[in-house]
Amino acid sequence: MPRLRRLLPLTPALLLTGCTVDLLDPRGPVGLENRNVILIELGVMLCIVIPVIIMTLVFAWKYRESNSSAEYLPNWDHSTKIEFFVWGVPAVVIVILGAIAIWTSYTLDPYRPLHSAEAAGRKPLNVEVVALDWKWLFIYPDQGIATVNQLAVPVDTPINFRITSDSVMTSFFIPRLGSQIYAMAGMQTQLHLLASAPGDYRGEAAHYSGRGFSDMKFRTLAMTDDDFNQWVDKVKASPETLDAADYPQVAAPQEAAPVRYFAHVEPNLFDGIVAKYNNGTVIDKSTGQVLHMQSAMSDMQMKE
Repeated sequence: MPRLRRLLPLTPALLLTGCTVDLLDPRGPVGLENRNVILIELGVMLCIVIPVIIMTLVFAWKYRESNSSAEYLPNWDHSTKIEFFVWGVPAVVIVILGAIAIWTSYTLDPYRPLHSAEAAGRKPLNVEVVALDWKWLFIYPDQGIATVNQLAVPVDTPINFRITSDSVMTSFFIPRLGSQIYAMAGMQTQLHLLASAPGDYRGEAAHYSGRGFSDMKFRTLAMTDDDFNQWVDKVKASPETLDAADYPQVAAPQEAAPVRYFAHVEPNLFDGIVAKYNNGTVIDKSTGQVLHMQSAMSDMQMKE
């Protein structure tokens, strides 16, 4: 029994045996690049951290008080070699990390469409994302459907996200696919991802947004083309529809919201959500054209 008691502090570790770090186990080209950047930068920084730890231990041992054979220089005050090493090595590390940051900011730009080998010749899937309190609304404009707290995508297909919020600012993040990006009311941003393997991946809000934040999660179902088409048919079989009149009820604050399917969604509903914060206008960032969404905005504001 005394031996078992000594092992009790280790029991919490047993609860972690089934855990994985999603960022280090990517399932897409963007997530893979994110992981590589993390590991490369970690390796560069360890080039300083590990030698410093070793030198600290070596110097503490070599120049301990009881070591009478160690060199004693009470009047020492400067060494050009040490100054060069102390300032030169960090400067080199900063240059390396800066170069990595500049390059990856360009290659992993969320507005940049994917051109990977997996995505070659594949038509992108368009998904419009709306952050609500405390749930996620996914609109598939090409399929004319929508879901709450469930995102389905076909594997090896580029996913073009348009993202906004109809509440406070939050952050959209699928760790295994990569690149979190903020969602803000009255603004829309873009994100391009791709799932390279079938699976059930965790998605979440990565920015605190109120008391229901801890349950603001969704599942990303990456599946084959046939399975995705069957999933679309299942959503279209739902009795629920979503238009400007129904939207305020769907957008009402709700904690631990269940998955919901909408067989039909009103066209341009996403643009109407953005427009109601901008006097009924939306700017198409790809063309610079001003889009007027006054009718959709008015319907939603009157209902609210």
